[in-house]
Amino acid sequence: MNSDSESDFLRFANVQKSYDQKNLVVKDFNLNIPEGEFLTLLGPSGSGKTTVLMMMAGFESVTSGEILLKGESITRTAPYKRNIGMVFQNYALFPHMSIAENLAYPLKIRRIPKSEIKERVDRYLELIELQGFGGRPPGQLSGGQRQRVALARALIFQPSLVLMDEPLGALDKKLREQMQLEISRLHKKLGFTAIYVTHDQTEALTMSDRIAVFNNGVVQQCAAPEVLYEQPENAFVAEFIGENNFIFGVVKEIRSNVIEIEISTGEMVRARKVDDCQIGSICKVSVRPEKLFLISEGSQDGSSDNNVITGKLLLRQYVGDYIRYYFELPDEKEVVVKVLNDHTAPNIDRGQTARLLSKENDCFAFMAD
Repeated sequence: MNSDSESDFLRFANVQKSYDQKNLVVKDFNLNIPEGEFLTLLGPSGSGKTTVLMMMAGFESVTSGEILLKGESITRTAPYKRNIGMVFQNYALFPHMSIAENLAYPLKIRRIPKSEIKERVDRYLELIELQGFGGRPPGQLSGGQRQRVALARALIFQPSLVLMDEPLGALDKKLREQMQLEISRLHKKLGFTAIYVTHDQTEALTMSDRIAVFNNGVVQQCAAPEVLYEQPENAFVAEFIGENNFIFGVVKEIRSNVIEIEISTGEMVRARKVDDCQIGSICKVSVRPEKLFLISEGSQDGSSDNNVITGKLLLRQYVGDYIRYYFELPDEKEVVVKVLNDHTAPNIDRGQTARLLSKENDCFAFMAD
């Protein structure tokens, strides 16, 4: 099967995986990945994301369906014939080899001429900013430096595709953030196609062209980071990506794509319709903490597309660059508001009531569980 479509550089067609021939850990996975894209598979533990990566690498068999690379099926191709680079969390560098020898190894087994090997090793040491480190063993490098070497080794033989399985999981927060920038920089510079597995939402949002969100073996939504965050297609995506408030109420009116819900305060909230909620049913409205605003006493509610709810302050939490306010509604559900830590941050005493404003377009209505 051949295709000239750019989106068919890598294609998963109805891919399924079962370990016991009864239960599917990956269900009907369909996805086209264009050349040069940085795609992240994101989801909780056991959601199926790593299994997809292992099937792509050839380390796990495909129960049914096809994986096509450049239009050709590689479903039953041996791993070493797939021309795929891999980066693991534990670096997987050879401790008895120098950094230069580690980089040279994938070139030697592909019988690249010695002169070209030296040239490429020098170039990739420069790319990862480790010039002069070629003679050192991996044990003399920091965790971040070793991960850069592991990344360079996966790229140096110019693979069709690079797979990364939680590559930054062993690093501390500061190193992790540095390596996120490093991987993004190399991706933009070299233009390689990447599939990246992580359970870290921030990592996925900051590095990816698109994110496929997994749950129970099924892709819930695959889209650009800003689309996932701003326009979740279901309650799982809304809850899993970033932080969210869920406010429960009864559907009172449905107008086209807008639902009007009466919440526990007796106030009416308008939200964008996502699920097929019915009048009289219980639904939950999602709104992110940074999309809620505290209204000062005496101020007007403003535009007609504003929602206003009243809550009682439970806790004010100082975080540094922002402040979190925890409010309680009459049904004992908590609502969190995030406010920048500047001169506009209000002082509210515990137990005091306040009005919280949100835009209709920032609220999404889902069926209650």
